[in-house]
Amino acid sequence: MKIAYDAKRFFHNTSGLGNYSRDLVRIMSEFFPNNKYILLNKNQSKRGKDILKKGNVRFVQTSDGMMSRQLKMGKDAQEQHADIFHGLSGELPLKWDKKSIKKIVTIHDLIFIRYPQYYSFFDRKIHLWKFKKAAHSAHKIIAISEQTKQDIIRFLKVPESKIKVIYQGCHQAFKEQQSEEFVKKTKEKFSLPERFVLNVGTIEERKNLLNIVKAIKGTSIPLVVIGRKTKYFRKIEQFIKKNKMEKQIYFLEGVSMDELAVIYKLADIFVYPSFFEGFGIPVIEALFSKTVVVTSNTSCLPEAGGPDSVYIDPENDADISAKIQFLWNNESERKRRADKSFEFVQKFNDAPIAKQLMNLYQKIIS
Repeated sequence: MKIAYDAKRFFHNTSGLGNYSRDLVRIMSEFFPNNKYILLNKNQSKRGKDILKKGNVRFVQTSDGMMSRQLKMGKDAQEQHADIFHGLSGELPLKWDKKSIKKIVTIHDLIFIRYPQYYSFFDRKIHLWKFKKAAHSAHKIIAISEQTKQDIIRFLKVPESKIKVIYQGCHQAFKEQQSEEFVKKTKEKFSLPERFVLNVGTIEERKNLLNIVKAIKGTSIPLVVIGRKTKYFRKIEQFIKKNKMEKQIYFLEGVSMDELAVIYKLADIFVYPSFFEGFGIPVIEALFSKTVVVTSNTSCLPEAGGPDSVYIDPENDADISAKIQFLWNNESERKRRADKSFEFVQKFNDAPIAKQLMNLYQKIIS
């Protein structure tokens, strides 16, 4: 079987969609090495270089021209005699020739419909048009959570039979044990406190960092934050200064994947009070790291967090505060929940995900 991928996110996105794309191609090439995997894009980058070294994965440059991703990439996949084209980020090419090819699209979330205030009018219109077009032209749609599946049915008017839920995994680094020396170096490099609460993710309004900061106000609990800053950061900065919390909160930058994995493992609690997610990879990163999770009781987050994470109302900083403090002061409860959650999170391992993907690929071409 020959599978072609829209590799724009694979090469150019550092987190979210990029991690999903790289992990998917990596696990398919490892678990099903007899297939050929084609990465289509205008250019390559250093990201995913290790995956491209595999004998069954290769880069193919898309044809030149205006809007080549939309107008040329599909035909380029057909020229390569691909059996399947898989759009990894909610989009499919618009133009195809008469050669046979099956089309699959992964849709991660429809947050732009649920929370339009976070997007410009133009972005909302473009996203809706592209996602609708892809959903209706695909032979099959992969939704990364039950929540996303229900949103696709409701907002894109797609029959349930066309959608398959296949969860995503996370980077191998979170499943490995880093050396004591590397742990020590990471602690020193970032001047980490002895104990801390961790939050990872883009610092934007939807992720709700401000309510974590409010939740630890008046306590001595340190908070470590890792994520790209947006305009929303100013609001948090003002609150921190006003309440003299500068020494309590650590914003880290330039964190490698292995360093991030170490920091997850060192944290006492991982807190993720997002208002809405398509899946919430940071939650499973924490669970694989055997760190107890406090997260929202909304969207797909209970799907990712499982029965032994602690759930909060993301609007209620008093609720967040109470749950953090309960776990902070109760080591045995942290350990019990972390151990149980580690059992739960094994379903997001590479092998079951690869098997589900291959079953879908085989079903679509049979």
